[in-house]
Amino acid sequence: MRRLPTFPVIVAGYAAFVDLYATQPLLPLLARAFHASAFDVSLTVTAPAVAVGVAAPIVGRLADRVGFRRVIVGSAIALTVATALAATSTTLAQVIFWRFVQGVMTPGIFASAIAYIHEVWPPTHAGRATAAYMTGTILGGFTGRAVAGVVAADISWPAAFVALAILNAAVAVILWQTLPDDRVLGRGTKPRKHEASTHEPGFRDFVFPSQIVDLFKNKALVATFAVGFCVLFTQVAMFTYVTFHLAAPPFNLSTVALGWLFVVYLVGAAVTPAAGRWIDAYGHRLGIGLAMGIGGAGALATLAPSLAMIIAGLAMCATGVFIAQATTSSYIGAVTTRDRALAVGLYSTFYYAGGSTGAALPAALWTRGGWPACVGLVVAVQAFGVAVAMTCWRGRLAGVHHEPEVEAVP
Repeated sequence: MRRLPTFPVIVAGYAAFVDLYATQPLLPLLARAFHASAFDVSLTVTAPAVAVGVAAPIVGRLADRVGFRRVIVGSAIALTVATALAATSTTLAQVIFWRFVQGVMTPGIFASAIAYIHEVWPPTHAGRATAAYMTGTILGGFTGRAVAGVVAADISWPAAFVALAILNAAVAVILWQTLPDDRVLGRGTKPRKHEASTHEPGFRDFVFPSQIVDLFKNKALVATFAVGFCVLFTQVAMFTYVTFHLAAPPFNLSTVALGWLFVVYLVGAAVTPAAGRWIDAYGHRLGIGLAMGIGGAGALATLAPSLAMIIAGLAMCATGVFIAQATTSSYIGAVTTRDRALAVGLYSTFYYAGGSTGAALPAALWTRGGWPACVGLVVAVQAFGVAVAMTCWRGRLAGVHHEPEVEAVP
């Protein structure tokens, strides 16, 4: 019975998202501190998303060449340094710069972890393994926002980055100690590219237009890129602009309260593992339809004048996003057999392009139509994502065979 490293994969998911959107509950505070507009401070959310989108394919190719574990652990260490340096900022421009650097370091964890799962886990268990990873991202996303909100309110916003850097350092040590080498646990009997290579990677190893062209010939994969764009657009748009909505009358929530608002992520952490098994059993198209349906209903519920209803709606929206992300990440591995980390890297480019667009585009609607206009945009994007998946994704994927029984362990 082969034992699989579930706990380190959860930790990798935590590491990938603990910083990425940590400034969301700080946006009203940063706007006051720097006398900046909603759009200006939203760039602290947009910048890392843009950086991830740019860096992800390159980092994915690097991981394919040198090994997933090396890139995951190295990126976690680099992310710790970048987060600590963000605390030294004295202007909004400097905050945005260091947030961009954080984004450059993040895809080494995100893209490599998804590819690691599909290298190590058998196809029959990939959905639940991806869901375990997503549980880590949910916990990381919640912790980062909650810690940033509480520390910024009680001490200062630079102290929030110091606290996050300490979290990053602890996570990097855990990954270094517990994440096994994928080249030892990999399912294949033939060496992967980076195992067969006897020389250090050079520039020409990372010039890969032909591989990208080949991946873009995979229509189901390209459709997944589009769905991923819609998934993160939904999450970032909702949870960025709802902070302005709830900081204003009649709710008047404080920075601490806005940080704790992200406790709704924990609902997704409870639901997503079960959703992973459901995806394995019933297929990806049904999974994405369920996810977007829950998310759309949740978005509409936030139009209610009741704070309790808004929180319930945000919980539904977050849960839908997490199930959708587990579905799309699992689907990439199911329809890609070569250059998986590169495929995940390209997916990350579109995914985080959706996030950066979701952070910036609703600003124009916010100034004209307020929260209802933002919600309308989110629901429209979700509907588009469902339409793409239902028309371009394959049905139940053929060719999934029985693998040796495995045991998932910490």
